[in-house]
Amino acid sequence: MDQAQGSIDAARAVGADRFATEQYEAAAKALQNAQDAVAQRDYRLALNYALDARDRAQRAAKEAATEQADQRSASERRLGQVTASLDQAKQQLKAAEGARVPRPLLAAPRAAIAEAEASLQKAGTSIQESNYRVSQEQLAESAKKLQSAMAEIATVMKGRGRRR
Repeated sequence: MDQAQGSIDAARAVGADRFATEQYEAAAKALQNAQDAVAQRDYRLALNYALDARDRAQRAAKEAATEQADQRSASERRLGQVTASLDQAKQQLKAAEGARVPRPLLAAPRAAIAEAEASLQKAGTSIQESNYRVSQEQLAESAKKLQSAMAEIATVMKGRGRRR
């Protein structure tokens, strides 16, 4: 039972409670069943549950490591994509300013770009803290703001081209 508890503690330390929830909870339940069997003096059953708990905890730890690596990779990939979109939006804004588009017409896109940049920085922090789900939400929000800003800049530039 000590080995099972140690395996469960190790699994929790590598994030199995967040990344391999099902296996982790099954391991904890098996350990509880082992403790209940000991209380009923059924040591053979307790041993079986303890071995099951240890095995499940070890699987949970492996599963958590894999899932965590996958989520980190996906978050970093998405961070790169959104960073590229940010650069593109900034270039479009700079081009619009160079084309002498009136500042009030660019106020909303400029604000959206600034908000997206702040959200992008928060996403980077979330990735460093292993909060990959949160980072994905922040990155999606940033991407949406950037798309909106680029569309608005494109609309302003098209309208500007028609007047000439």
